[in-house]
Amino acid sequence: MEACVEPAPHVLREYALIADGERGALIDPHGDIAWLCAPRWDSPAVLSTLLGGRGRYSVAPLQRFVWGGYYEDGSLIWRSRWITDDDAVVECREALAFPGDPHRAVILRQLSAVRGEAHVAALLAPAADFGHASFSGVRRSGDGVWTGRSGALRVRWSGAPRAVFDGESGALRAQLRLSPGERHDLVLELSDREFDRPPPHPGSAWGATETGWRETLPDLGHTVADRDARHAYAVMRGLTTGAGGMVAAATTSLPERADQGRDYDYRYVWVRDQCFAGQAVAAAGPHPLLDTAVDFVAQRVLTDGPDLMPAYTAAGTAVPPQRELDLPGYPGGSNVIGNHVRDQFQLDAFGEALLLFAAAARHDRLDAERFRAIGVAVAAVEKRWQDAGAGLWELDAQRWTHSRLVCAAGLRQVAAAAAPASEAAAWNTLADRIVASTAADSLHPSGRWQRTPQDPRVDAALLIPALRGALPADDPRSVATLSAIRDELGRDGYVYRFRHDRRPLDQAEGAFLLCGFLTAMAAHQQGDVPGAMRLFERNRAACGPPGLYSEEYDVVQRQMRGNLPQAFVHAALLEAAARLAD
Repeated sequence: MEACVEPAPHVLREYALIADGERGALIDPHGDIAWLCAPRWDSPAVLSTLLGGRGRYSVAPLQRFVWGGYYEDGSLIWRSRWITDDDAVVECREALAFPGDPHRAVILRQLSAVRGEAHVAALLAPAADFGHASFSGVRRSGDGVWTGRSGALRVRWSGAPRAVFDGESGALRAQLRLSPGERHDLVLELSDREFDRPPPHPGSAWGATETGWRETLPDLGHTVADRDARHAYAVMRGLTTGAGGMVAAATTSLPERADQGRDYDYRYVWVRDQCFAGQAVAAAGPHPLLDTAVDFVAQRVLTDGPDLMPAYTAAGTAVPPQRELDLPGYPGGSNVIGNHVRDQFQLDAFGEALLLFAAAARHDRLDAERFRAIGVAVAAVEKRWQDAGAGLWELDAQRWTHSRLVCAAGLRQVAAAAAPASEAAAWNTLADRIVASTAADSLHPSGRWQRTPQDPRVDAALLIPALRGALPADDPRSVATLSAIRDELGRDGYVYRFRHDRRPLDQAEGAFLLCGFLTAMAAHQQGDVPGAMRLFERNRAACGPPGLYSEEYDVVQRQMRGNLPQAFVHAALLEAAARLAD
């Protein structure tokens, strides 16, 4: 039978993520690891069929099959599960060895013949540098371990001693037969350094990975969706490096809207997203991801001060400029890497940083260095709060209402949680000035907040200031803003960012899942518990079998849009699950 045919792209809801903190991989229903950048998140891809590249690593039954799968609770250990047309059941347990080594990715795949015999085809054809580097120098050692190179990466594959190398296609191919109940391990290593030790023993690698996840996932306490809250935490941990930076997503160029040019590289760390994640974790307790978020943001604030960039690489350096790749791209998408965000100013990042520091202070997680970052962020707000910026949605430079009010919220919260009395008074006075100035030029005649002094539209971002304490939840402006957002931007239980034009909301873009969870928390804050739960449950359902969320949801087609998985959506789910349980 023909096996391992050229992979076709799948809808985003069908991809699973495995990640070890230093990099992540997407697995499709046919057992193809369709995306992996190595050795780091923003490195060139070595497996890239997601964007039409030629690098691939697939393991799947030879027979026709139907697909399913699930995560082992509290981890990013994925189990692909296939039922073949001869009624056999085959599973492939898959993970990146965890926690990850910054220089070496280790992909663990364990095949199991759960019922009946398993006939499986495996294909390994790494192609580094987004497919431009061939798989070369391939040879098999006496113990059946394959080694080779692709670009700057060393490759080592254990568990397929009888594979055959096809030099023309640059692929190792193997067929495996498993008796009922039998298991078989494949271990792939990709490193930017020479291998200085023998291949890992599969049992030891699996044991260390299981222990790593068990020790990483905390007891989140009671939420309204315990399993999904734990999974959201696992996703955020999988996206967080040992140095503390949490990338916004594992991918680049997945389209928010087909052929509209709104395709971006999210393999970097957004300061705002990192703050969202830290505050979400703080809502559930003083767990490790709160500390890593605070450390990463504090270092960026201390280093760059009022010139804080909106995003950084996971190593804390500047994001590279945007450029195009020589790849077909995901259908409807493009092929860009790098990001124009490097050239933006985003005022709200300072407010979010202060909110994060305040959340850490409430859990007694601020040391002297972190407290010093508070002073730098406050000084930056005082200096720049009247400056135009790109805002939460990274649009034209404007004096966004949300950005100014979030800075006021950050000042109030950090004054209450961490400031000496003399500084607290000054910080609250500055917050009062910002709110009064914003009310003077950005309050809509209806009594709600509007986007900017010149733009009277409502915006879902305007929920955040009241949620974070810029003004009380029962302030008439807060009440009117939530009401307008639910009326004007809500459809079928989902919420859109803002109205682009006179078209129906769903024709301009997808619903924003972040906005859905923000609206649920705002409704809960204002006492509408049933409405909050309806919004929470509706948006919680906007995922596929692996339980991952992208940035947008196409309500009409019931499909996910944009890069995957979107970290701040998982953060918002976690925070909402914790807050709605109160």
